[in-house]
Amino acid sequence: MNVAEEFRPHRVAVLALDGLLPFELGIPHRVFGRPKDARGRHLYEVLTCSVRPPGPVETDADFSVHVPHGPEALARADTVIVPASYELGPVFEEGRLTEELAAALALIRPGTRLASICTGVYVLAAAGHLDGRPATTHWAEAEHFQRMFPRVEVDADVLFIDDGDVLTSAGVAAGIDLCLHMVRRDFGAAVANDVARRMVVPPHRDGGQAQFIERPVPDPQFATTTAARAWALARLHEPIQLRDLAEQEAMSVRTFTRRFREEVGVSPGQWLAQQRLERARQLLESTDLSMDQVARSAGFGTAQSMRQHVQQALGVTPTAYRRTFRALAVSG
Repeated sequence: MNVAEEFRPHRVAVLALDGLLPFELGIPHRVFGRPKDARGRHLYEVLTCSVRPPGPVETDADFSVHVPHGPEALARADTVIVPASYELGPVFEEGRLTEELAAALALIRPGTRLASICTGVYVLAAAGHLDGRPATTHWAEAEHFQRMFPRVEVDADVLFIDDGDVLTSAGVAAGIDLCLHMVRRDFGAAVANDVARRMVVPPHRDGGQAQFIERPVPDPQFATTTAARAWALARLHEPIQLRDLAEQEAMSVRTFTRRFREEVGVSPGQWLAQQRLERARQLLESTDLSMDQVARSAGFGTAQSMRQHVQQALGVTPTAYRRTFRALAVSG
């Protein structure tokens, strides 16, 4: 059998529950419905399913949605995503699944990747998938979620958590970040960045970024750190010190550091490391530069330094990362 005959898109099943938020239901379709390979074939197949046979599912808005697939779609999925719902009933109030929901979730094959957006995490926790594992949800529900599921290691300060085969995210926009992260994990930074560019959203917000940023929209009464970030992105290949960034905004290092964290959600050092890692990933995927050249271009200085950063962040060496995504490109 040739490569073309072996091709099968990654199947994503989105579980639509009564009381769902239409915006969050649409996130997986918008993100996973876009990526294609070099031959124009969709890399993902996205199916919306219900715990009942095909039919209407109520939303939290003044309309319902027609869901074309029943729970059997869960059995065929490679990834199952549970968006938020405001009508989880005993799942939210007692931490237990309804018989209908439990029967549907039982169809999911072992090894299937599971993900939640916002309060969809209650479903994963009630099913026992998060016991002893880290998870996040919307900050406003974190305290209640922890009380309902004391065996879960709740972190309410982050946008999303990738724990391998189970991923959880905070509310709304963090669901976009999580889905883009999964695309990046599956098919590389270049594919994820193309999706983000078409959606006109930031291509990468690290999962460890704070959910609540004090000044997400620049206050005209205060100087911002926007110019310093643009200056740094144009010079990632150069050594950049904290004082260099502060000088771009004519601030003291202390003031700049505080203002930066208020606006971006992470420290300048963390942000710079994220940008360098992202640059390295793009170069490893899309160029034939040597490891030393990639390291210098991304600002890591040496191949050994880059190797340490990449392996710590991604769990693989730069060489293995390049080999993986080159194989994807060839198979496309």
